[in-house]
Amino acid sequence: MTYVSAQPMATESWDDICYPVEPVWLSELLPDYDIMATDRQQLIVGQMPGGRKTLFGIQSAEYTIIPNEAIRQVIDELIPEYRMLAKYTTTGEFSISIVLPATLSVGQERLERSLILTNSYNGRTPFSIQGQTLTSLLSTTAAPGSSFFRPLCQNGLLGWADSFSDSRAYRNWLADWSKGKEKIPGTKGAPTGKAAVRSSTEIRKIHHRALTIERFQEHLRTLLLEHLSAPPTLTASVYSHFQETPLPVAREGVLQKLPIPVQLAKQAMERMRLEERMLNSSGSYWLLYNAVNYALFSARSSLTLNDRYRLDERVFHQLAADTYA
Repeated sequence: MTYVSAQPMATESWDDICYPVEPVWLSELLPDYDIMATDRQQLIVGQMPGGRKTLFGIQSAEYTIIPNEAIRQVIDELIPEYRMLAKYTTTGEFSISIVLPATLSVGQERLERSLILTNSYNGRTPFSIQGQTLTSLLSTTAAPGSSFFRPLCQNGLLGWADSFSDSRAYRNWLADWSKGKEKIPGTKGAPTGKAAVRSSTEIRKIHHRALTIERFQEHLRTLLLEHLSAPPTLTASVYSHFQETPLPVAREGVLQKLPIPVQLAKQAMERMRLEERMLNSSGSYWLLYNAVNYALFSARSSLTLNDRYRLDERVFHQLAADTYA
């Protein structure tokens, strides 16, 4: 199926993403018809501020939609001081960054600790916390990874190296992964740097069957409380390593090897040149990674938010493999 091209929009207001959304039964819309297709009975309908009612997707009768308002209620309950910044599309996908007061220094920049939650009304980007679905988090003992917010470009950065216990384990895995001997963490055959490694690449679909909003909120409270008390993670040290590693003279060659579309690569190069001037700094792997992240989450594309996160993780690991080689 061809996916509608969309450009993520940014907002700092919950009201822009907490608009009414509800299931509508197909039989209610077509009362005079006998419907034989029983696998898809539920239409997910929402109405964005100032817009018409939009049909985001068609789901099974057992599917439970998670309204963004349900997420907002838990965040307001648990976190007394935060800023909300979200990227969202008209096709019903959401990446919600909850920016916290704690900070981290990377070179001359200060990153802000954050929570990144994804959600969708079209079923293409499942609900996740720090890149991991609710079902994967509840089935293991490890806590959600980290994420940071970068004020310079409004990037939300996920902790793609957090499933490893230390730098040595991560570097050993990178050496094999770059040769095609290992898969992304969380897939079959991946390493077990921690007691339990959860999926972080494919932000897999949450099982919405028999899930009530009250039960969802209960699980969300538990998981967020665990994350808020977690110590700094391995990804933070990888960021510092990126910042300390200059790009080679032939920087275009590094960018061309990354697994992203050509047009996004061009936009990333333009963004990196802009940030070099803004920071009065020479090119580094840190600036390159952020430029790619910026392009991925700001450009118009048929890529879903789920696709963009998967590419972001692959880019992170490839750059790490290059710098640690």
